[in-house]
Amino acid sequence: MGGTNAAIGAAEVTADLMRRTFETNVFGMVRVTHAFLPLLQGSAAPVVVNVSSGLSSLTRVATPGTSAYAYPGVAYPASKIAVNMITVQYATAFPNMRINAVEPGFTKTDLNGNTGIQTVEQGAEIIVRMAQVDPDGPTGGLFDAEGTIPW
Repeated sequence: MGGTNAAIGAAEVTADLMRRTFETNVFGMVRVTHAFLPLLQGSAAPVVVNVSSGLSSLTRVATPGTSAYAYPGVAYPASKIAVNMITVQYATAFPNMRINAVEPGFTKTDLNGNTGIQTVEQGAEIIVRMAQVDPDGPTGGLFDAEGTIPW
């Protein structure tokens, strides 16, 4: 999915675009998690970090004045909301694991035509931090560099 597809609004979104977006962002994540479950279950401190988005916060998307409220896209944020639900359900099903979703921030990538405001290294910081969470750390949440993001 290229950057031009990311912000296709409600009037233009198609089932095919939704399917392609979910194939990557949702079904791909489920395939990888499922494949690694045996290794994770055998680990002394298993951690899963799913990459989500601030656009997956229904609270932010529904709040006038936020950058998420102004975003016109449908497929991308809907897929990341699914990532959040799957994250919560995995965290509930596997309480001995730390399973969280993170928002790396508006990072310069091909997805957004390199218009992001931070480097890949800056965006990766929250991913690396949550990958190192202690066995008694949070699970089933959505986080960015500042802390917890509301659902």
